[in-house]
This record gives sequence, structure tokens and C-alpha cells, in this order.
Amino acid sequence: MTNVINRRDVLAGAAAVGLALPSVVAAKPAQRVWRFDNLKSVGGNALRIEGAPTLVAGPSGKAVKFDGVDDALFIGEHPLAGAKTFTFEAVFRPDGGAFEQRWFHLESDENPPVEPGRGTTRILFEIRVLEDRWYLDAFMRGPGYNKPMLVPEKLHPIGKWAHVAQTYDGAMYRSYVNGVLQMEAPVTFTPQGPGSASVGVRMNRVNYFNGAVHSARFTYAALQPSQFKGVIKR
Repeated sequence: MTNVINRRDVLAGAAAVGLALPSVVAAKPAQRVWRFDNLKSVGGNALRIEGAPTLVAGPSGKAVKFDGVDDALFIGEHPLAGAKTFTFEAVFRPDGGAFEQRWFHLESDENPPVEPGRGTTRILFEIRVLEDRWYLDAFMRGPGYNKPMLVPEKLHPIGKWAHVAQTYDGAMYRSYVNGVLQMEAPVTFTPQGPGSASVGVRMNRVNYFNGAVHSARFTYAALQPSQFKGVIKR
């Protein structure tokens, strides 16, 4: 007679005699990390360089320095394409200069094609500079949403490395500097499509960035500040 082993009976029996059972481990959300420690590639993508960005010392390893005039990197990937929820983090150092600086730009391709930077679906990190201080502007735009996140009263020092993040959890859009909430707002977000990115300038070559960029991380989930990578402690 064939003995049929029931998995439920096995588990119940194991628990009864105190045997340790393997725990169920939740899958980690998909992530991409971009390290700006060279001028050839990032995240497996070749860099297209304009101007003459240089390598400088970062908080750990090298970083890319932009002059605020014509330095920029262009990358053939939108690393958050398809994400329903997300966290977009970066470690950077603003060095002053012009009031408006749009320094990290993700944009979806459109059909029919439009001039880069003129698309209607994008996510950006920007800053506004006030002499020796700056404040964050996180921004996303797409079908049915168009949300800037500016908080002029929350100022941060020029010339210091900082961690910035923007998250979307399926309902709320939030922005952070060094793990501290800057602003939150409800947004009805829809996933963005494949596209490209620029660093050091908005993709249509306006509002150049004066400063350095060390790294970025893209996660297909809304992380908590305790989960951010590279937060700068003050």
C-alpha cells in the first residue's frame, strides 16, 4: 500500500515536536544603482558627454563635477520605466550658482517623437539656489498628474554633500533631504514608459547644474527613510 505524505500533516507534526521550520522571506524590490565614478558608462549604459565634466572626490569614491555652464551627461535609459511605486535617490553636492538648476532628468519617449526635454512624461530633481543655501524641487509629470514639490523655507547649505529622495507609494508623493521629509502630496500616478536620462542639465539643455553627483539608486517600491542608501548625517 502506498503511503501518501500530506505536507500539512508534516508541518503540523514538525511544529508539535518543536522542529525549526524555514521562514518565508519576502522578495526584495527591484533596484538599480548608478555610480558616477567614471566618464565612460553608468549602470551598464554608455555615457554621452557634453562640455567637460571632471572626476572629483566624493563621500566614498569618485563623483562627477559639473561646471554649471555646459557640462552634462546623457544616458539612454529611463531607470524607473514601468514602476507603479518607486523611490528615486541621489547623493550630490550643489556648489551655488544660478537660481534654477535642473540636475537629474528622467523622461519617457513619445510617439510621435518630440525634442528631448519637451516630453510630457518625466521625473526630475531640481534645486533653487539662494546665495549660500539651496532648497529641493522634486517634480513628476505624466498623464493626469503634474506635481512640483518646492519648499522654499527648508534650506540647506551650499558646498555640502546631501542625500535627496522622492518616493511614491501608490497614493502619496514625498520628497526628502538627508532622510527628512520636505513635502508630501496625493498624486494619481501612472507608470512611465521607456526613455532616457540626463544628469547636470535638463534634457533640452536649460538650467545647468553647478556641483557634483556621486550616485543614484532607483527602487520599484516606496522605501522608508530608514531604508535609504547614502543618507548624509549632519
